[in-house]
Amino acid sequence: MEISVQMYSVREALASDFQGTVARLVELGLTHAEPFSLLQYREELVRAREQFAIDFPSAHQSFLGEDTDFATVLDAARAVGVQYLIDPSWKAEDWADAGTVRAVAARLNERAEQAAAAGIRVGYHNHHIELSSQLEGRSALELFADELDPRVVLEVDTYWAAVGGADVPALLGALGERVQLVHLKDGDLSTDASTQLPLGEGAMPLAQTLDASAHVALGVIEFDAYAGDMFDGIAASLAHLNSAV
Repeated sequence: MEISVQMYSVREALASDFQGTVARLVELGLTHAEPFSLLQYREELVRAREQFAIDFPSAHQSFLGEDTDFATVLDAARAVGVQYLIDPSWKAEDWADAGTVRAVAARLNERAEQAAAAGIRVGYHNHHIELSSQLEGRSALELFADELDPRVVLEVDTYWAAVGGADVPALLGALGERVQLVHLKDGDLSTDASTQLPLGEGAMPLAQTLDASAHVALGVIEFDAYAGDMFDGIAASLAHLNSAV
């Protein structure tokens, strides 16, 4: 598993100095990062790839909406060098109905067909609602996964899955090779993101989660929020992972 970082963690620093922030991530020893708002930051990301020893194998960009100009999204993904294009979330209310979940899966399958010609795999990133919602005897995320084209990947946010009530190692085992990316974070497993902590300092079953992620291509460090210095938090998480994998 290669280690990356979700750039949303340093969104405030990016807003004031994009290239300087990328430089700081590289100084921490990171060679991969996962951008968010790919369309917004396309040109900055292209410049960063040219200037620093870093690449962007995965990226977050909403694209499941029916009004999305998906050709433009794919063009940005190609320009930035993205291999895995991940939709970061979908409407919470739609995970409460099995028919709607299947409809969202069908739309993602359509995007997979379009993306395949560009050599890009599309996928979906969960929050807690996809796990706390139980449909037909399983979580909505598992029902969703069963409806997906084989080309579609999942990026399991292991922290939010745990917040949603999932046994994360068992979930990763059940979803199998479908999971090609995981978000790695720690904390007290509450819905309050401000309580998140560097990896190894919270309640997540991290060792078992890493064991269950042996087949995963990218493990992405992320903080939705952090009470301390964000770069110190990322550095501590990276050090913990380097000692654990």
